Amino acid sequence: MDYLTGYNLKPYEILESTNTVLFTDGKTNNLVPNQSTCEAYGYYFDTATGTCLLKGTNTQSMRRALSNTHNTINNGQCINSNNMLLAGIDNRSLGSNNNGFITGKENTIEGNINNAAIFGVNGNANRQNEFAIGGGRTTQSQTIGGSTTSLHTNKKMSIIELSGVSTTNAAINLTVGGDGSSFIDVKPSSIIGYEIYLTRLELGGSAGTVGDFSYRNRKGVVQIDSSFNMNFIVGFTRNIGKVGGVNGTFSEVDTSAGTNKSWSIQCSDRNNVNNIWSAVVYLHEIVSTQVDLP
Repeated sequence: MDYLTGYNLKPYEILESTNTVLFTDGKTNNLVPNQSTCEAYGYYFDTATGTCLLKGTNTQSMRRALSNTHNTINNGQCINSNNMLLAGIDNRSLGSNNNGFITGKENTIEGNINNAAIFGVNGNANRQNEFAIGGGRTTQSQTIGGSTTSLHTNKKMSIIELSGVSTTNAAINLTVGGDGSSFIDVKPSSIIGYEIYLTRLELGGSAGTVGDFSYRNRKGVVQIDSSFNMNFIVGFTRNIGKVGGVNGTFSEVDTSAGTNKSWSIQCSDRNNVNNIWSAVVYLHEIVSTQVDLP
């Protein structure tokens, strides 16, 4: 949020337990504003206690913890984030997010996730640079003969781009947006169907030919059990097109490290060939929130 003209304070945080609005001057946080400043930003000033309050206690009200800049929020929650746009009902940015967009209902960008976008209902962005569409209802039921069975899951589809560079015959793991550290994060007890479109382009090297390339497609699925063990099943791989006689090799690999559970695409080619690798990955995901998958 920007400063209003003529004011050197702006909202920083709303304490949900009391609806108290605290302000910042850009250097010091958790400041208590005067009545004029409080009301200029659309809040209510309680003269008896000398506090600035969110109007009413309606849970539909906008709750913000704003060290934020340039955020536009309509009926949602945005915590310590910058350049966010939330449109719809009960959408949430959970903290330390940058450059995000949400539209729809009850969607969430998880903490420390940047450059993500969500559409639809009950979507969740838990990966850097992710474009996601929520899968709607998290509880679905069927009634037969007067007996109702209800199942609880989270569903979504999403798109992510991974890339990397190889100059030797050593294998490399592609990273999200080529950032060198982010992979496709996973949740336990989930099934992720995936489709990969992988481009390998030669840009030099003593054994490389500038302009030679390969373009391939793979469909598969990975099951992640409750302990984050991954089982990859490849349906098919096809060569769509290439110039030159080389494809290189690639496979899906577990890239988990500590508490960060993830997978990626591992690629390799010949020595002394300067390759840029780029993969567009479509994900179709369902997470069981009812029972653990073995």
